[in-house]
Amino acid sequence: MFTPPDTGKAYRMSGIARVVRFVANIVVLILVVWILMALLHANQGNDLVHWFRDAADWLATWSRGIFRVHNRDWQIILDFGLAAVVYGVIGNVIGSRGGD
Repeated sequence: MFTPPDTGKAYRMSGIARVVRFVANIVVLILVVWILMALLHANQGNDLVHWFRDAADWLATWSRGIFRVHNRDWQIILDFGLAAVVYGVIGNVIGSRGGD
């Protein structure tokens, strides 16, 4: 019979850390997919593209406009890429503290 290596609080924290890391990685994936769609000029009328745009806009609300550049592509990369990096780093740092 399988016995988890951790018991009690340490085991629960390990599970929570995995969930935090998983959610952070999903958030990063959404932002990266939107960056690629925007840079490749995906059809803005498509429902899937619209969903990714709305999700990325909401997730990166705090990071949009921190830096201003005149090139549209670089503005997208900075606006959404910064958010992706921050979510990825924070989520994985928290996830690594869970005792995995």
